[in-house]
Amino acid sequence: MTRPPWEYLFSTFNDKVFPDLFNAIWIFSLVGIVAIVVLYNVRTRQLRRHPPYLDLYEWLLWTSISLFFLLLVYAIFHFDFIFTVVTIPIGLGVLAWVRFVRFPPELARYQQQLAKARFYSKQKFAHPESTIRPKRARRRR
Repeated sequence: MTRPPWEYLFSTFNDKVFPDLFNAIWIFSLVGIVAIVVLYNVRTRQLRRHPPYLDLYEWLLWTSISLFFLLLVYAIFHFDFIFTVVTIPIGLGVLAWVRFVRFPPELARYQQQLAKARFYSKQKFAHPESTIRPKRARRRR
């Protein structure tokens, strides 16, 4: 470091000025995009019958793609470092908000709904004869 820290914020984000951060950020962004797409595909196939979970993973997918794609664009087109410094905490904050604030109440309501459905289903079919159709009395002519 030959300059004060605040002067680095308005320096070009490239591998000459930031040799230790540049490669780490763009490689992490590329790996992050691939990982989140694979995770989204796997989890949506597993949870295809549970709409609140599908919504959660869709929010996580698009937020992650936006964050990682912006970081890749900053690295490719050599934006000022301040854009990278601002984007990372905002993007990670949005990801944390989606996962820990926005969806937990909705997922809790959905879990209660599933528990009620399991209880009523269990109660309905608890008696062994509940699945046997009763014979109807034949009408005599």
